[in-house]
Amino acid sequence: MMLNNHINLPEWRERAIQFEQSLNSVVLGLDKQVRALTISIFSRGHVLLEGDVGVGKTTLLRAAAHLLGGEYERIEGAIDLMPSDFLYHAYLDEKGQPAVAPGPLLQHEENLAVFFFNEINRARPQAHSLLLRLMAERSTQAFNREYSFPHLTVFADRNRLEREETFELPAAARDRFFMEISVEAPNDRDLQRELMFNARFHNVDVLIDSLPAGLVPYAALNEVSDAIQSSVRAELALQDYAVNLWRALRAPSEVGIVLEDVDVSRLVAGGASPRGMAMLMRAARCRAWLEGRDYLTPDDIRAVFYETVAHRIFFTPAYELRRESIAPRLLNCVLDQVSAP
Repeated sequence: MMLNNHINLPEWRERAIQFEQSLNSVVLGLDKQVRALTISIFSRGHVLLEGDVGVGKTTLLRAAAHLLGGEYERIEGAIDLMPSDFLYHAYLDEKGQPAVAPGPLLQHEENLAVFFFNEINRARPQAHSLLLRLMAERSTQAFNREYSFPHLTVFADRNRLEREETFELPAAARDRFFMEISVEAPNDRDLQRELMFNARFHNVDVLIDSLPAGLVPYAALNEVSDAIQSSVRAELALQDYAVNLWRALRAPSEVGIVLEDVDVSRLVAGGASPRGMAMLMRAARCRAWLEGRDYLTPDDIRAVFYETVAHRIFFTPAYELRRESIAPRLLNCVLDQVSAP
């Protein structure tokens, strides 16, 4: 791929750093999550945030949408949400006649920059199916025509605290998310005090409106992302390291990985697909660019490994219910076991 000569990557890197700093000004103690979100956006990937209630997931996503500019729509996950709710809604016009208007997904057509699916796990699989195509192809069909969303980024969050009337995302749906990012409340005592007593953080709307709208012009991100990927090289030794990580993820027992209370030979059912590992390298290149380098290092891969890969490894039924405890251990062991150049 040829480098886009008209894209000034140093200038765009400064803009990306400002984007990070702006997000960190509205959510405290989430530097790692903000960096992961920034990498996803500049890699043109969709993002799923998960965490407990009230830890800043929605604030973070709304702030990112504000900084990107463009049109923004959201939909609330609910047990009765259907695919048609994305596309249109029926109503009675001023003459009392039935009428149909475009739904949240279609109102702005190609100018839609961010679509936010709040509490996605409250929606049924029928709603997830429409989202799958939207994320994979950035297009959908309605009213006998095809709608294209070339600049769209899908944000979603998942409430992992409540389990009643929720529907876990199928493996295919999770794989469509470039990253899954876990958001926790800060443990630092000073940050806790700041969030409790600084009134600035109590009015989310005012907080987000204080950020510069359109700091990162959404319509340029496709070209910028391509330029970033073209500008960062991977030496042969680094390529071998990445391939070895992939092989260890697919057959961990064959590289000597041992996990307590787990039969590692029967652990992995699938995943770590070519697409998934390509996304890992895409994220790593973007991270290298943010760090001011034009070459990859093992640290670039390690920094994005969990958020990019963990949700793409599928366990056998005997271990899937223990995913939250097993996945971090498996990935840490893979990183420890595979020698870096």
